[in-house]
Amino acid sequence: MSDAAFDHTDVVPGKWRPVAEESRTTRIVLIAIALGGLALLVLAPLAVVFAEALAKGAWAAVKSLGSRDARSAIQLTLLVAAISVPVNAVFGIAAAWVITKFDFKGKAFLITLIDLPFSVSPVVAGLALVLLFGTNSLIGGWLVASGFPIIFALPGIVLASIFVTFPFVARELIPVMIEQGRAEEEAALTLGASGWRVFRTVTLPNIKWALLYGVLLCNARAMGEFGAVAVVSGKIRGQTATMPITIEMLYNEYLSVAAFSMAAVLALLALITLALKTALEWRHADQLAATRRH
Repeated sequence: MSDAAFDHTDVVPGKWRPVAEESRTTRIVLIAIALGGLALLVLAPLAVVFAEALAKGAWAAVKSLGSRDARSAIQLTLLVAAISVPVNAVFGIAAAWVITKFDFKGKAFLITLIDLPFSVSPVVAGLALVLLFGTNSLIGGWLVASGFPIIFALPGIVLASIFVTFPFVARELIPVMIEQGRAEEEAALTLGASGWRVFRTVTLPNIKWALLYGVLLCNARAMGEFGAVAVVSGKIRGQTATMPITIEMLYNEYLSVAAFSMAAVLALLALITLALKTALEWRHADQLAATRRH
């Protein structure tokens, strides 16, 4: 087809518009659908959670959160996140570095393994940990006899959280590091920089935003994980019950105020994480835009 077929000089004025430009009605409808879906799926559930938590007054909600079991659940959830998120950050950086900086056989298989927690049910992951580290297994029995139980204890909860949250950091870093290539690191090594200095001064500044997003996603999932943790924790009140598990137990016992108060705290932690992310983006908007253009 000749170039003349694409000549729009003969088009009647006012009849032609760019492909990406939609009519006013279409834009309004699309915006309304997006806002309606956001209100229905996000804002309405959050509003219901806070309304139910305050149904009998703020003092009743605060009193329910002051119980020993509630405080234990909050502390345990924060502790599990504080352990699993840094571990996954280190694992994610290492995995992304290996995949993007080296060529080797089995790279595709390694990427598949990283994505495995996305496709495997968390309940299945928890069951696998029970079979591997439970008291009836060789490893688990020896650990229990040595005084270091994994299942129905903090280590099992941490392992389950690490498993289900492992892909988040790596999956955020891999595309960014592939786009950056290896030229800058190789140039720094040629100039005599050590491997650690190359990572600290060249690689880390280029991936810091992707790393931040991965850490935030990992943290949110670690605090809200239920399936895998429910299997390995045993749901022991005041010991191995995290916030999501405590919410389920309270709701099943028809203690709606206590359940929704705990859910409100979990939602507030997620909102604080989101606010921190937004504040960092606003404060470093120029650097973020430069990174995206790069």
